[in-house]
Amino acid sequence: MDANFFDLSDDTPVYVISVAAQLSGLHPQTLRQYDRLGLVSPGRTAGRGRLYSTRDIVLLREVQRLSQEDGINLAGIKRILELETENLRLRDEVVRLRGELTMMRALVRYELPPA
Repeated sequence: MDANFFDLSDDTPVYVISVAAQLSGLHPQTLRQYDRLGLVSPGRTAGRGRLYSTRDIVLLREVQRLSQEDGINLAGIKRILELETENLRLRDEVVRLRGELTMMRALVRYELPPA
């Protein structure tokens, strides 16, 4: 057996819809609706059944919190999630660009030939 066989990340889809519903505290039909609306995108089995990851469960709970506690409608929640995803992508890009800038400054400062 492969040594990495049991290496599961938070993104590994492992929970069928009934288990995901129980873990998130939502009805399976609600999970299907959220999938149709694009609020969560579970993995799929070969037979097209939904498989949810731990990250999906956390996201489902956040959607429920935003809806129930903050009174935000599903369209608003979708926009919030899109903006949070874009924010994370941009933060990663800033980190990457800062690294490149540091390298370029070092090359200029020490007049090293580019790699």
